[in-house]
Amino acid sequence: MRPRQLLGAATARLDAAGVDSPANDAAVLLAHVLGVPRGRLPMVREVGEREIAAYDALLTRRTAREPLQHLTGTAAFRHVELAVGPGVFVPRPETELLAGWAIESALAVRDGERPCRVVDLCTGSGAVARAVVDEVPGAEVHAVELDPAALTWAGRNLAGTGVDLRHGDMADAFEDLLGTVDVVVCNPPYIPLEAWESVAVEARDHDPHLALFSGQDGLEAMRVLERRAAALLRPGGVVGAEHADVQGESAPEVFRASGRWRDVLDHRDLAGRARYVTARLAR
Repeated sequence: MRPRQLLGAATARLDAAGVDSPANDAAVLLAHVLGVPRGRLPMVREVGEREIAAYDALLTRRTAREPLQHLTGTAAFRHVELAVGPGVFVPRPETELLAGWAIESALAVRDGERPCRVVDLCTGSGAVARAVVDEVPGAEVHAVELDPAALTWAGRNLAGTGVDLRHGDMADAFEDLLGTVDVVVCNPPYIPLEAWESVAVEARDHDPHLALFSGQDGLEAMRVLERRAAALLRPGGVVGAEHADVQGESAPEVFRASGRWRDVLDHRDLAGRARYVTARLAR
């Protein structure tokens, strides 16, 4: 069968199942089955019966709303490719903006006597830490993750990078680095418990809940982050954290209310939605 025929039927099938990006997912899965880059699909003339059967099996799993990245085993993040699967939060494209901020902030640190020191709290798959170490030459990067399953995935993605990966809670992580960090970055859980029903099936049923939900207002982890970042950063150091699009005012207020921060700013994503907050330690 020709790829165009397969893709047309697969797209319709995924669309009927409520998948947000049916044409994209159909193409990604077919390229995965054939072992070719997606851009080379038009060059494939015929798809054999064995590949069709494998493709059908993956489509069945995707129509059941298993995450696309679980089916391929990888997730692209900025300039790196991450291993992902059950037990770890799948990194989203929106978080690349927060990672970009962390990278720019690290590159802006100019101190000939020491490398820039970056801490990634709630590292999950290790996506942000991996992006920073990949794009900031000489950076000293530290990361922490509480969930054991996610920690295993982070270990795979950060192996050989020089990142100091630890198992622990961000609330008391890195006691040995207090007051010495230049950049703290975090993609914390931020979904209110009451918003359970509104969460996409792929996330609600497959991402670890520890990475999703954060108390009744979704800001419990943000409050913990505010306190820990204040302890970790050197004077003038900066913190950045992702939040829900409805928290464009409440998340920055967590930092303003403590009186420990200046230059508290909220940033929008490419769709114009409030996406992450940044602040500079005042003392």
